[in-house]
Amino acid sequence: METAKQTEIPKPRRIVLVPCPYQGHITPMLQLASFLHSVAGFSITIAHTRFNSPNPSNFPHFQFVYLDDGIPEKEAIPTDLIAVLLELNVNCRDSFKAEMRKLMAVEPEDSSEVIAGVIHDEIMFFCEEIASDLKLRSFILRTTAAVTSLARMALVSLNDEGMDPIPKLHPLRFKDLPISLTTDFTGYSKLMKKTYNMETPTTAKAIIWNTMEWLEDSIMAKIENKSTVPIFPIGPLHRIVSAQTSVLKEDFDCLSWLDEQADNVVIYVAIGSIASYNEKAFGEMAWGLANSQQPFLWVVQPGAIHGSEWIEALPKDFLEAIGGRGYIVKWAPQKQVLAHRAVGGFWSHCGWNSSMESLSEGVPMLCSPCFGDQKVNARYLSYVWRVGIQLENGLEREEIEKGIRRLMVGEESKEMRERTKDFKEKIEAYVLKVKDQCYSHTYLAELVSLLKSS
Repeated sequence: METAKQTEIPKPRRIVLVPCPYQGHITPMLQLASFLHSVAGFSITIAHTRFNSPNPSNFPHFQFVYLDDGIPEKEAIPTDLIAVLLELNVNCRDSFKAEMRKLMAVEPEDSSEVIAGVIHDEIMFFCEEIASDLKLRSFILRTTAAVTSLARMALVSLNDEGMDPIPKLHPLRFKDLPISLTTDFTGYSKLMKKTYNMETPTTAKAIIWNTMEWLEDSIMAKIENKSTVPIFPIGPLHRIVSAQTSVLKEDFDCLSWLDEQADNVVIYVAIGSIASYNEKAFGEMAWGLANSQQPFLWVVQPGAIHGSEWIEALPKDFLEAIGGRGYIVKWAPQKQVLAHRAVGGFWSHCGWNSSMESLSEGVPMLCSPCFGDQKVNARYLSYVWRVGIQLENGLEREEIEKGIRRLMVGEESKEMRERTKDFKEKIEAYVLKVKDQCYSHTYLAELVSLLKSS
């Protein structure tokens, strides 16, 4: 008599995630990892450079392995970001392959765990080839708005032509395209062609996007029509799952200062983790804030001001002029700050994480983009979604003062605040719907299903 075959129990699965080692890229990757572990039950390995690495103690359930990046610590605020990113894709290859072979060597066929795939940042494109060589599935995480991808590909194809506005990319102007004027275009073109598989077809199984389909519906439709692999817009990740992602020490004392302020009067100023300024621009920012007469919380990262350790370059008499109306920190817990009742505006570089965090809390923005996708985001925030005001003429105290007043007081401010409130409510409704359905019938559920499939 034959015995019935026992039902085969699926083996637990491990995902290897490879962030690009800058804060705007690290944050969504670690948020995705936290979701995949806490909600979907995957084991997690983070393959990270030693350069700009997050604190593993914040993620006790994750395994961390380190890649040989060859980047000196002084490059934390690089003079040529494109060159650093291209260098990372060369330097990290061998150590990533070696670490993957170690993981695979301890997981034979009879092991209780299998590697379900590699999720890598779009910038860390070397991972796709290595995963393919090792017969592993790879998945791409894009950490920008969808429109940025179209703009980047258009910029590469434009070559040396400077047209304004850009054909088929309305409302973007030439100056809104995602490149720094100080960057060598040859290097930029090389990075983008690799990032967007413009020379060879992708072997990735899917593209994961930290955006919302309804926010960029027409753009997503264009991309999906041309894509050869499934696309999963699963944002906003910071609202789906909570995770401690900052690689810098956050100053929580600023929240106590905010507690002492009236509602919606403080402008929060944070121009990103890798932006840098000369002393003149720093002075213009300072006097623009002082002359606006608005209370402010200002993040100034050490080393961001050329020739200064921190805030030594502040203009003479500035601190006396503002009295107790301002508070300066080296780094802030941004999500808590934006959610605080006292914060009524956000002067930002318009990185994609910051933009979504601000929209999620109903906080209008003063847009001061530095480079890359920040310029695309600023144009959409100010011109399309109309929840921000862009500083079009650089950092000049008169324009800064005027911009802050427009953002914080008056009829224009009121109308902008109402539009931003609508975005907040729409995001909250979307996130609640996702969570109420236990992530079923969503892009997240479809992604998890794909990751768990053979």
